Amino acid sequence: MSINIKRSRGAAQAAVSAGQHNAGKGLPLAAVTTAVWMALGAGSLGLAQPARAQAPATGQSQATAQRFSIPAGPLAPALRSLASSANLLLSFTADQTDGRSTRGIDGAYTPEQALVALLSGSGLQAVRLDNGGYVLRVDTSAAAAVNEQMLPAVKVTASADIPGELPKPYAGGQIARGGQVGMLGNKDVMDTPFSQTSYTNQTIRNQQAQTVQEVLLNDPSILTKQNSASDEDGSITVRGFTNTLASGFGTLNGLAGMSPLRAPDMDYIERVEVLRGPSALLNGMAASGAGGIGGSYNLVTKQAGDEPLTELTAAFASRSQLGAHVDVGRRFGTDNQFGVRFNGAYRNGETSVEPTSAEVGSAALNLDYRDRRVRVSADVVQQSNDSNPQNVQQLVVSGVGGGYVFVPEAPDGGTNLNPEWSSQPSTLSLAMLRGEVDVTDDVAVYAAVGKQKLDFSLIGPSQPTLRAADGTFGWNYLEHTNFGYEVLSVQGGLRAAAVTGPVAHAFNLNLSQTETETKEAARQVRPYNYTTNLYNPVFGPEQSVPDPGDPRKTGETRVSSIGIADTLSTLDKRFQLTLGVRRQEVETGSFNTTTGARTSGYESDAWTPAVALVVKPWQANVSLYANYIEALQAGTIVGTSYANAGEVFSPYVSKQYEAGAKFDSGTVTTTLAVFQIAQPNTISVSNPAGGLPTLALNGELRNRGVELNAYGEPTRGVRMMGGVTLLDGIQTKTQGGLYDGNREAGVPAIRSVISGEWDTPFLQGLTLSGRITYTGDQVVSSSNDDLKIPSWTLFDLGARYVLNSPWNNKPTTIRFNIDNLFDKDYWASANFRYVQLGAPRTYRLSATFAF
Repeated sequence: MSINIKRSRGAAQAAVSAGQHNAGKGLPLAAVTTAVWMALGAGSLGLAQPARAQAPATGQSQATAQRFSIPAGPLAPALRSLASSANLLLSFTADQTDGRSTRGIDGAYTPEQALVALLSGSGLQAVRLDNGGYVLRVDTSAAAAVNEQMLPAVKVTASADIPGELPKPYAGGQIARGGQVGMLGNKDVMDTPFSQTSYTNQTIRNQQAQTVQEVLLNDPSILTKQNSASDEDGSITVRGFTNTLASGFGTLNGLAGMSPLRAPDMDYIERVEVLRGPSALLNGMAASGAGGIGGSYNLVTKQAGDEPLTELTAAFASRSQLGAHVDVGRRFGTDNQFGVRFNGAYRNGETSVEPTSAEVGSAALNLDYRDRRVRVSADVVQQSNDSNPQNVQQLVVSGVGGGYVFVPEAPDGGTNLNPEWSSQPSTLSLAMLRGEVDVTDDVAVYAAVGKQKLDFSLIGPSQPTLRAADGTFGWNYLEHTNFGYEVLSVQGGLRAAAVTGPVAHAFNLNLSQTETETKEAARQVRPYNYTTNLYNPVFGPEQSVPDPGDPRKTGETRVSSIGIADTLSTLDKRFQLTLGVRRQEVETGSFNTTTGARTSGYESDAWTPAVALVVKPWQANVSLYANYIEALQAGTIVGTSYANAGEVFSPYVSKQYEAGAKFDSGTVTTTLAVFQIAQPNTISVSNPAGGLPTLALNGELRNRGVELNAYGEPTRGVRMMGGVTLLDGIQTKTQGGLYDGNREAGVPAIRSVISGEWDTPFLQGLTLSGRITYTGDQVVSSSNDDLKIPSWTLFDLGARYVLNSPWNNKPTTIRFNIDNLFDKDYWASANFRYVQLGAPRTYRLSATFAF
């Protein structure tokens, strides 16, 4: 759109005169001194501070574009933020801006363009004075003053006006204002009747996160067992329920099963959107038929922005891993309809876990087309990781090897529990295509299809097992196993809006199907009875096991569903009720790897309803919500060791009840959630008359919790995010009541993560950051509450410095992060007899150059 900014000496004089006249009547001082009082962080407290007066603004042709990220919200603080950061001389009164808001800006603008974009839709326009400053006036032709001089037309591309765009970043830019809520599409957090956090690329880049697990470490409701140097199938525990990446509980651009099944690289990711709680209605069953009970995540790939982008990053990580990342984006066409975004990254060298070396590479290409009615995007991704030796930093401590019920003190975090000659290579490729068409202003249809393929191998000793209380551990055999996964996912749907009387409807229809095929080569195994010690490991000479060849099909899972939902709203969305149900079918099969014959199968179906409510009782920045929603897992066929052999169990239905509140102050959002999730389990019921027991679906795990989270920019130059989760995870129904009341393995009663950033006033461009993580103790086995790993606290520090490059006057960003500042040795997590060694102190240094 083209907007003309007019300057008028008469209008400026009138504005100043009106301010002086009102001041004489005793109005608040801020109403007449806003011209020289700019918020440097005190705006959220209702205070103002002087703006830095700079040289008068020059014409557009001489102005240099710079990056601005100002969130949507009240107009006055947004204008103060722009004036301070762009050195604009801007005058306005409180009366002019009271009750007005802005849609915010995020991108590269000249100061003049940024001012136009902020005022767009506010009913005000900027008038440029002869001294280069600006005043505001009502944007009506009747108010046009004399002696006007037209500035050149400014063309502003407002991405918020384009359907399908991501929700804007919130104040501070670390968290987005909303994210994708499955079939309901992108929703603002204040209109979402669930607990949701969407981490932006700003957070990913500034923390130098390499995998999705490292991003999720910011969430107090999530616990990961992945060691930072590892490429293993890292488990992710959300609200006390554990998932593996290979379960397919994550989505990519909203498509089920397409999130990379192994350590997704973050170099090509724009957002990591976390949705806490079950999501059977919203996303359907996980691609593998299991997982997603406590929550799920959606990865959003990078797309080309309106401004050309060329960035090169050089990186170093301890001990001696070097890397590079290139990020290039361009748009083409008369209206920037066509976009191309390429990200390529490569890292190689020794990691912080000695003596591990890792070679990691990724390449991702995104192509997109967009116009007023049509949006199409395609992604192609290739990832590879070769870790040598294996870095599966797990130790079996219970139930085997003589039945030890003891957790030893954690060794040095830089200790590898596997011999140097073991390895763990993996390659992953995926491609997906997504399209959306606005049939009318109120009806849109969409479809997506994707496929990914993962191949990986485990070469070396089996799972290390504790053998004695002095830290002696060892192995029973060597293996060489090749695995494979292939996932095909398709999706289609419709979104429509309608109004019936005082009630508005947002109708959603979604159809989806995923097919997952698992493969495994005939495992090559030979005995390996070798022991060493955790605190001084010495590994024997290199051993070899024959390569078993290409993996063959061992199983398949097909998950199909159709979901329908309607969000009814009234009173300007102050009351929103979502009702929905999904019909899901699941079919699994097992196959003989030699003959390819199907050896067993399972097929069943279930309905999963949901109801959710949002009420804004006082004003739009206060939201109360509640929901009932379910998760679904594939059932089973009872085996021959039970009296009811052959009985088919329907899919297991986990149920969540949740209520919460959200408050948006404009600069800080605070959320509170209280929830309960109950998951059914099978238990063995003995036969009083003797004979085989009966397998019954009578067991239950129950997690109750409270989550308190906050994020934003409470004062200018200070950003924060974090919170605390209290969790009571217990077994409520066990065989004969034997373990009723016992804690669940790997579920800490408390976990807190708090991080912050500070733009230093003593050196412009320098930002200091830090993060504190506390995780309570965890039991290792649900049958023994006394077998625990202790609580732990980590401190992380960081700094970054942004300066203009002397050769092209574009920003160069230097980042330095220290994870685990005090090099604490600790067991990070526990899960069903295993303990996971935490990562050691790790240094990360990078420099990003813009071209």
